[in-house]
Amino acid sequence: MKRMAAIFFILLSSSAVFAAENYTVDNRHTFPSFEVNHMGLSTYRGRFNVTSGKIVLDRAAKTASVEIEIDASSVSTGLAELEKHLRAEDFFNVEKFPKMTFKSTRVEFEGENPKAAHGDLTLLGVKKPVTLSISSFNCRVHPINKKYVCGADAFVTIKRSEFGMTYAIPAVSDEVKLLIQVEAIKD
Repeated sequence: MKRMAAIFFILLSSSAVFAAENYTVDNRHTFPSFEVNHMGLSTYRGRFNVTSGKIVLDRAAKTASVEIEIDASSVSTGLAELEKHLRAEDFFNVEKFPKMTFKSTRVEFEGENPKAAHGDLTLLGVKKPVTLSISSFNCRVHPINKKYVCGADAFVTIKRSEFGMTYAIPAVSDEVKLLIQVEAIKD
């Protein structure tokens, strides 16, 4: 009986070591951004100042899930007039569609680290499958807050017209690079 209890304890202990870990996106260090060609002259950039989300990660089992929610009304470019236009019907239409979301359906690993998150991006009420490429994935105890944190850079190029955002194409490129640098704190 003691041996059975010991085996059960070992199994329970080892499953805890390899269990999935839950993380909450740190909205103070996660600012999704975008890049779009402006009239063939330059690359225009903007970012979103309000983001939330959850990440579940099991590096041993090589499984994960990612949910990111972006407040479209928090778009920031440094130009108040442009931000007002981006929030309007021509672009993000934040009155009708206040949030953009990404929800993974599968995460690919290379070794112990995620390298791609396949899932659905919802923008302007339209859901389309995309694959976020992941680079610079790292986890460690944060030197200031002393909490375990994981961070990464993820990116994908989309065609905004596929989501119904067609204003000013081709002067403002149809192709938009969406970048999500994310830090998430272990729950």
